[in-house]
Amino acid sequence: MTILICYHFGTYRNFKEYYQNCIRGYFHKEFPNAVSYNRFVELMPRVFCKMILFMRLYAFGKCTGITFVDSTMIPVCHNVRRYFNKVFSRLAKNGKFCPYCLLLF
Repeated sequence: MTILICYHFGTYRNFKEYYQNCIRGYFHKEFPNAVSYNRFVELMPRVFCKMILFMRLYAFGKCTGITFVDSTMIPVCHNVRRYFNKVFSRLAKNGKFCPYCLLLF
């Protein structure tokens, strides 16, 4: 379970790379009895319920009654391929995003 939790704090793109390079490579002294990647994947379902329980008890913050969602717009630079997109060719325009447009679909 420690390996699965620590994976989410790392910068690895996939779990296989993390397990083989980080756990079996860099942290081989901390995990001397680490099994192979294939065996670890086979054992992962055994820890699923314990992981859910851990997240439920410790990983989620308490709700204070007010929840905020960040809706800050992200500026896009170098949108070179905008003229090649044929999916919404008649609807798409350059400019600011309109959240109301999502309701039309």
